[in-house]
Amino acid sequence: MEKFDKNYIIGFILLFVMYVTYMYFYQPAEVPQVTETSISKDSVGVSKNQVQPLAAPVSAFADSSVASFAEKTIEVENENIKASFTTNGGILSKVVLKDYKTYAEFEAKSKNAMVIFDNTKSRIDLDIATTLGVINLNSLPYTTASQNAVIKEGANSEITLESTLKGGEKIQKIFKIDGKGYVINENIKLVGFEGKLLKQPAQFSWTNNIQALENDIKENRKAAQINYYDKEENFEDLGLGSEGDNDEKADLPVKWFSFKQKYFTSGVVSENGFFENSTFALKTPIESNDIVKTGIVKGQMPIDELTSGKANLKYYFGPNELSELKPVTEGFQQNLYLGYDVVKPINRYVFVPLFRWVESFVSNYGLLIILVVLIIKITLTPLIYKSYVSSAKMRLLAPEIADIKEKVGDDAVKVQQETMKLYQQVGVSPLSGCVPLVLQMPILMSVFFLFPNMIMFRQKSFLWSNDLSTFDAPISWATNIPIIGNHISLFVVLMTLSSLAFTYYNNQVTPDQPGPIDMKKISYIFPLVFFFVLNSFPAALSFYYLVSNLVTIAQQLIVRKFIDEDKIMGILEKNRKNYATKPQKKSKFGDFIQKQLQASEEMKKQSEELKKKGKKK
Repeated sequence: MEKFDKNYIIGFILLFVMYVTYMYFYQPAEVPQVTETSISKDSVGVSKNQVQPLAAPVSAFADSSVASFAEKTIEVENENIKASFTTNGGILSKVVLKDYKTYAEFEAKSKNAMVIFDNTKSRIDLDIATTLGVINLNSLPYTTASQNAVIKEGANSEITLESTLKGGEKIQKIFKIDGKGYVINENIKLVGFEGKLLKQPAQFSWTNNIQALENDIKENRKAAQINYYDKEENFEDLGLGSEGDNDEKADLPVKWFSFKQKYFTSGVVSENGFFENSTFALKTPIESNDIVKTGIVKGQMPIDELTSGKANLKYYFGPNELSELKPVTEGFQQNLYLGYDVVKPINRYVFVPLFRWVESFVSNYGLLIILVVLIIKITLTPLIYKSYVSSAKMRLLAPEIADIKEKVGDDAVKVQQETMKLYQQVGVSPLSGCVPLVLQMPILMSVFFLFPNMIMFRQKSFLWSNDLSTFDAPISWATNIPIIGNHISLFVVLMTLSSLAFTYYNNQVTPDQPGPIDMKKISYIFPLVFFFVLNSFPAALSFYYLVSNLVTIAQQLIVRKFIDEDKIMGILEKNRKNYATKPQKKSKFGDFIQKQLQASEEMKKQSEELKKKGKKK
């Protein structure tokens, strides 16, 4: 924990912060009722929670000569992904992230790369209304002359698929992949449909059985959500922190939407238009340990986009890396959650670049965290120094405060008044130790939000933790215990012990503060609360706080050697003489505290008078 004076003002500030943080992350998730119209039984995919495979490539609309062709699969890979396309529907059938594994595959030491999209689990449909009936463009048979390809960086590859209907109408789909990155572009064009299209928008839908990619199914579900970005640049999310069912309808046309998980995102952008009348739904199959949630998104595309060849869809299947998300489209980087607005700039412009820079020359991720902590702490040394000077002043004034207590007795209000008067005489502000702490709190809160969403620690080992992106669990059991779960994180235990040790050390060098609340005792509660809050958080975060505590203790010991308490005492005495001989400006804060103390004393007197009257009756 960071250095600070244990006065009642700071105590209430910290208690409020801890309470809000705890209640935010552990409040019971509301489970809105999902209507029958938003999620039908058929759209979710029956009891096995799996989207049904596409039907055989035979359609009442397809040309019989085309329908007779055998299914063909084309595989195209670049530096980062391997994508498969099938003539059965003319669709993207599978996307593999070559550099990543699921947690289950990682634990099993499998060589299999992670499948982030599979059309047997995640189905995309596009329906158009014609005079012949409703045609699903993704269930027709297609032909292609495209071949398997490995794309080199700087190059690109196109996969062209075409379906011919009985009346000679054609549907053309062109997929394009660059030699690097996680983006797949699709262009769709309708040819020869003049006079056969109804004046209705095309219906786009994506039903996705979101797979468990990380450790702990509960945390997987809390992290699984649908994000979308509308025409007026509003970013919205559905299901954040929820383990239940949710549904929602967009108020405005949607530019893009995504199925966002803890470290990965699958999404689509309408490049030349918007998805109109979009609806979003999430359903949680609580009986499944493989399916995190089932997401269903439905929207409409102007039919003119398809006939003019302007129906361009940009798909992203990849990690939640700021450098990868930002180039996709406007606002897409918000799929990487960096915390509240007050801490988001710190994470985006300070911590993310700092971690990436250190990662460029450090391969051990435990050492990386240590170096980042040292850089941050060295930068904050002036604040630490100022805080310790304030603490030294309070410590030097402790005997006089003790004399005030002995002189005044048990009247806490009177003790406060006399103490404030003493502070004014010697030129000490009770907030002088608070300001450095307040300036450091955004940093502490920033990493609190950053580590649970930072993919760089995913499946990176350090000491006994084989994956720093999830909790380390050397001690575990079968039954879930409320709040603590079914394990104890050793890094959290060590962090808690270091926090308690620092709190004890801090209390020894910090004088007692007058007031009705013993802040020294209260200070021991915070580390214990953090133990329960962080027990299921990433080991990297607990280790960061552990190292931060140890470095802070070392800083305190070093700074203390450079503090000349005799010199500080001389300054306090000089201020006292000046106060007695020169007119002093009133401190607004001191005046405020004085008024509050007077009001408190008045209320106390009134209360005592009421009690006396009650006894007389």
